[in-house]
Amino acid sequence: MKCLYRSSTAMGLALMMGGSPAFADMEAARAFLDERIERSALTREQQEEELQWFIDAAEPYQGMSINVVSETIATHEYESQVLAPAFTAITGIEVTHDLIGEGDVVERLQTQMQTGENVYDMYVNDADLIGTHWRYQQVRNLTDFIAGEGAEVTNPNLDLEDFIGTSSATGPDGKLYQLPVQQFANLYWFRHDWFTDPEIMADFEEQYGYELGVPVNWSAYEDIAEFFTGREIDGQTVYGNMDYGRRHPSLGWRFTDAWMSMAGMGDKGLPNGVPVDEWGIRVNDDFQPVGSCMSRGGATNSPAAVYAIEKYKNWLENYAPPQAPGMTFSEAGPVPGQGAIAQQMFLYTTFVASLVDPELPVMNEDGTPKWRLAPSPHGAYWEEGMKVGYQDVGSATLMQSTPVDRAQAAWLYAQFIASKTVDIEKSHYGLTFIRESTLNHESFTERAPRLGGLVEFYRSPERENWTDTGFNVPDYPRLAQLWWQNIGDASSGAKTAQEALDSLCEAQESVMERLERAGVQGDIGPMLNEEMGAEHWLEQPGAPKPKLDNEDPEPVTIAYDELIKSWQ
Repeated sequence: MKCLYRSSTAMGLALMMGGSPAFADMEAARAFLDERIERSALTREQQEEELQWFIDAAEPYQGMSINVVSETIATHEYESQVLAPAFTAITGIEVTHDLIGEGDVVERLQTQMQTGENVYDMYVNDADLIGTHWRYQQVRNLTDFIAGEGAEVTNPNLDLEDFIGTSSATGPDGKLYQLPVQQFANLYWFRHDWFTDPEIMADFEEQYGYELGVPVNWSAYEDIAEFFTGREIDGQTVYGNMDYGRRHPSLGWRFTDAWMSMAGMGDKGLPNGVPVDEWGIRVNDDFQPVGSCMSRGGATNSPAAVYAIEKYKNWLENYAPPQAPGMTFSEAGPVPGQGAIAQQMFLYTTFVASLVDPELPVMNEDGTPKWRLAPSPHGAYWEEGMKVGYQDVGSATLMQSTPVDRAQAAWLYAQFIASKTVDIEKSHYGLTFIRESTLNHESFTERAPRLGGLVEFYRSPERENWTDTGFNVPDYPRLAQLWWQNIGDASSGAKTAQEALDSLCEAQESVMERLERAGVQGDIGPMLNEEMGAEHWLEQPGAPKPKLDNEDPEPVTIAYDELIKSWQ
């Protein structure tokens, strides 16, 4: 991999001379554009105008040092190693952009919420926390900030309408709480070259009685997983599934990131099920959480949830590499690129950047991939009109406890790393799109055939059916940790799926009950239903849903070429 950042003479001198001198001209900015910005949605003249605005707006903050934190993915590596030094050289504001695990980011944010101490001046954390931020009001909502304290430091060329993920970061009150700086979905990943191999296709049809193709439902996914597992292809043993199962915070994301809604646990509705979401949490008409267990109208321990866990565990144990149960999110992500995986139920597309290395066995000599991306198949309880999959919207977040001047300086950095000047180059590096102007740029039209369907997906209105965690979750940091701890019991075999989910829903309700008693979220916080018994709620329409007589319906597949037409 080429070096992420090569200091120009101007930038190098600036940093050696203390790191935060005032620039009276565009020397550092022009050096940055010359060295790092080959492609942009703006003309060179417009880029210089935008960077001149940053220089002018940053003048009151020159010499200030600010601290920013985000999870460790390729996009944030680019920001930390390329854009942060450039911002420092151009504006005179010293930025330390730390990269840590996503669970650690949430923990630091939670610490700042609880103590009021300014741990970081800006967090890049998922818009999954929108229900938390809206209820606690401990982050600056950007709608009011831009109109008030942040007015003088808000880029006139910010163009919020150009962002594709702001709806995820907007509360029920219509206020924007976070600014997206990266975005990725989870999609089905498969070896297109194997799925279209005539001999393999004939073998599959002879064995299963239908055509090998992209699985539309979990029944087909399971058949395909069974078919490929243990086969010898290209001199190696192949596996029909890839996943991870280590007891670790990332195991929780594996399920809260829409696995349960893909199974069909929640209700119909977009962006999230109403009134029961993909965490199994039911809310009333005022978005007050009223239950998680079936006895209160929730679905976290419902038959559909048990089905989701049991399918995951069965496929992990029988069709994935033997090391997969001991892996975490970050360890499992690159494995499909090693060449022995036939399909993966969902791949977080943040890993696409690492799967297009021309040296990998999953790439053709002409630079095109042997794999493709498609919508993830859905489970037996899923119904038309439900959420299709998960989309991560990593967003810049400013806490109320951060002093005003530091929040203003951090806001400048947030806008810089999401600016039209830099976004296309950043997106080519990390492939986590946030702007329409970037998606529609000719450079991505040219590159699309080498990205396996990623560009086609993001240019399609279908992307709106992939959403992040919504308003039903009242305290993401507290509730998220319950998922990996309890699902870990099921994954390890310490508990059955039903036992683990019973414990999970009870733990979620315990947290919500404490929030209700404390009254810290006012009249939008939890207000738990009286327990009426699971049978009462199973007889009502929607989630929780009764156990199906047949949880393995007729398998359905579709040819990839037919599928991709729907994205175009």
